[in-house]
Amino acid sequence: MWMLFEPIHAMTYFSPEGLQAYTDAGLRGFWRGYFAGRAAPFGAVDAPVVVASFFGFAPAFVARALPAVWDLITPEQVLRVRAAGAANAIERLAANLGTDLAATADALESVARDLDIAGRSLGAVNAAVPPPDRPAERLWQAATTLREHRGDGHVAALVAAGIDGCESLVLRAGLDSSRRLLQPIRGWTDEQWDAAHARLQARDLITTEGKATPDGTALLQEAEDATDRAAARPWTSLDPAELERVTTLLTPIGDACLAAMPTPNPIGLARAKP
Repeated sequence: MWMLFEPIHAMTYFSPEGLQAYTDAGLRGFWRGYFAGRAAPFGAVDAPVVVASFFGFAPAFVARALPAVWDLITPEQVLRVRAAGAANAIERLAANLGTDLAATADALESVARDLDIAGRSLGAVNAAVPPPDRPAERLWQAATTLREHRGDGHVAALVAAGIDGCESLVLRAGLDSSRRLLQPIRGWTDEQWDAAHARLQARDLITTEGKATPDGTALLQEAEDATDRAAARPWTSLDPAELERVTTLLTPIGDACLAAMPTPNPIGLARAKP
């Protein structure tokens, strides 16, 4: 199900409408909009809250945007901006699909209401965002709550495995991504990246050349499996007919959002092969 709701959430980052909404609100440059938009449910927080909850970003990189961005816009304003921009993209993509956005939003909201938020900071604050009136915004917010809830579980799995933020990227780059893609967009210096590589190599998780070893690959797979298990409860609580209905409603718009995204991308979404 992650492959269906994650692309819907990602429209806030990877659609012209989502990016333009931040620019129109005075947040010039991608990272001001990104950090303000994703952190807004917390309120006007400082960088350490984001470093902890977002997990993969270098502290100095986050501190370039926070807390200064709150001098430009309030969290309450950003909540409206991020939802409206993503909704504009969703409505454009849904226009020729015959998708009932209101029914789709209703279905996904019913799933998002059944979340256990204990230990899930981003999931919890997004679950507390008041539902908008506009169907596309409601759909986007429900998708966002589910993906942040799942992401919290992923962070917990990596931390339990003894992997820190930079190490998680080095290991991912050694499996199915690349240093060239991940390092600059998470703000780590060469020295920090190389130090993380050395720590992983000392644990026999990565080779000198930067490839994940069998142990490193197994660690990442175990973290993914733990993430899936921790995120499964709201879906397994549905009966088969309910699950089929949610899947049927989500698939057209989820696939359309996925097809509109650039690849490769740092969140690991790839278009299905024809």
